[in-house]
Amino acid sequence: MKYALSTLAGAVALTASLIAAPALAEDAGIIVYNAQHESLAKEWAKGFTKETGIKVTLRNGGDSDFSNQIVAEGAASPADVFLTENSPAMALVEAAGLFAPVDADTLAQVPQEYQPSTGKWVGVAARSTVFVYNKDKLKEDQLPKSLLDLADPSWKSRWAASPSGADFQAIVSALLQLKGEATTADWLKAMKANSTAYKGNSTVMKAVNAGEVDGGVIYHYYYFGDQAKTGENSKNIGQHYFKNQDPGAFVSISGGGVLASSKHPKQAQAFLKWVTGKGGQEVLKTGTSFEYAVGKEAGSNPKLVPLADLQAPKVDPATLNSKKVIDLMTQAGLL
Repeated sequence: MKYALSTLAGAVALTASLIAAPALAEDAGIIVYNAQHESLAKEWAKGFTKETGIKVTLRNGGDSDFSNQIVAEGAASPADVFLTENSPAMALVEAAGLFAPVDADTLAQVPQEYQPSTGKWVGVAARSTVFVYNKDKLKEDQLPKSLLDLADPSWKSRWAASPSGADFQAIVSALLQLKGEATTADWLKAMKANSTAYKGNSTVMKAVNAGEVDGGVIYHYYYFGDQAKTGENSKNIGQHYFKNQDPGAFVSISGGGVLASSKHPKQAQAFLKWVTGKGGQEVLKTGTSFEYAVGKEAGSNPKLVPLADLQAPKVDPATLNSKKVIDLMTQAGLL
């Protein structure tokens, strides 16, 4: 009888543990490989945890570094979610077959133009390519009509970029998709001859502001971020949007994806849904990143030129080829 009671007690304990297991899983934390701005990702993590109780551990790094690390880690990656600033890093991980499909409810929160055609990851924010220029050196009628115009010899030693950065490489990825390899290779060759290389978009903006060069190709939010602080590095600067579906009007999609190897896929998918939903997109509107919100009916910071007015070219972010871009830029002597 004593043995029977003991067995019964063990069975009850086992049953209780099995019932409790799903509840414990709900509280499991997730690891996010974050290549987005640290401050923005922290706000997203904080808001998500406050609403769901699920802990988020951020590991911060760069687009290219993390995408290559994930490919190297494969199914052994400890990450549950990957967030980037630019699409090519997402495309690299997707090409390696390492993303799980994004939940349909999450995809439904973002317009199709801000997500890849494959549904393997989703847009979480966006940034526009711009030509920043020193207003004392260039007037509006002297600005390039197209990104391709910067290949003209008349622009020699007059413009700058940060070719080693993932931001600029994403812009070149769009050029490659839109205009093809021959045009891209020729443009990069001319860029090597005409442009001055700086390390980082902020440095490019500072150089333009100081009059070291007439203009530069960067993303829009660097200007707005500086203006929101002291404005000392952007006080002499104007921003030129190429528009007209020009390659220079490229809007780069910041992405989020759930790794197929995630140990907590339900929680990881919930995080992605929150970031693309009302809570996560509101952070973009009211925060200091000055990136565009991409969720349906989501508003961006009112200081920004509306996304719909940018007249961006149509680019499928799933097909942006970072490896080919690096090869072309290396051949041109830019890397």
